[in-house]
Amino acid sequence: MPAVTQSIPKAVIFGCSGLTLTAEETAFFADSNPLGFILFARNCKSPGQVASLVQALRASVGRDDAPVMIDQEGGRVQRLGPPHWKKRPAQGMFAKIAGEDLSVAVEAARLNAQLIAEDLIALGIDVNCLPLLDVPVLGAHDIIGNRAFGNDPELIATLGAAVIEGLALGGVMPVIKHIPGHGRSMADSHLSLPRVDASIDDLRKTDFAPFKNLNGAPWGMTAHIVYEALDAEQPATLSKTVISDVIRDEIGFQGFLVSDDVNMKALTGSIAENSIRALDAGCDAVLHCNGELNEMITVAAELPELDAKALERFKKAKSHQPAKSDVDVDALEVMFDRVTAKWRNWA
Repeated sequence: MPAVTQSIPKAVIFGCSGLTLTAEETAFFADSNPLGFILFARNCKSPGQVASLVQALRASVGRDDAPVMIDQEGGRVQRLGPPHWKKRPAQGMFAKIAGEDLSVAVEAARLNAQLIAEDLIALGIDVNCLPLLDVPVLGAHDIIGNRAFGNDPELIATLGAAVIEGLALGGVMPVIKHIPGHGRSMADSHLSLPRVDASIDDLRKTDFAPFKNLNGAPWGMTAHIVYEALDAEQPATLSKTVISDVIRDEIGFQGFLVSDDVNMKALTGSIAENSIRALDAGCDAVLHCNGELNEMITVAAELPELDAKALERFKKAKSHQPAKSDVDVDALEVMFDRVTAKWRNWA
């Protein structure tokens, strides 16, 4: 294996191409020293295989604590699935339960998140891109849809807090997303750039509210959306105004801030340009998710190490890495099934 650098890591989180690392990927990660990694369904076949891949990723950069993250929401967005991992409900189910009994919804959301965390931490995955705190509006694109905890900002914050607690019980750090809110989007930002024309007052009352309520979360992820009342030219990910004035100051989020995937078509520049602009705007690190080696080489050549503030935020988040509680997972599953029995047809 190539010699591993111990310098400050680069401000990027990379994906990888498949179920195991290629020799070229191993050498590239050792040389470029990314902050961490993100897994997708293409990387996940069986528990033993995923655990080995996670170990190899960390070994490639010589850091046992390099974050390895995943989008394990449940519903439509679940990178680990049957037969090895149980299918989990989308966040929208918990909003439905809350319509009848809020206390049951909170318990169910916490238990579900804890069970997700148990699955992840057993594989060495220590960061989950959950909960979504987006507030969908009538007529919005269904890219969010039932991934959200309904459309009541207060309920979204309450159930989001339960998810954060549940992930912590399993030893996994949460990522609140998509700051400052994806719920008004009339387009899929994977495919095009959404624009939101809501007033600043409306954004404050709805979109910002759940994020402000849970602004102490260790990690957050930006939205690739133009908010015309905030910055009519740049999407949040690339806007110094949105990140500084809204995300950091008004919402009060001081945790480690990552971009959404810089490959998404909402961003029209080159991958390297998008990455640099995101960092210049105030993101602490960028996500590059598709695992294309040539793209990663280009991005790594342009990106700096984490700057002092980003490194401080990362270390602070890491210092609050929750310790996994000692639990009987089977008993947790039984409890979750009992609590949600009335809504068992959620799938």
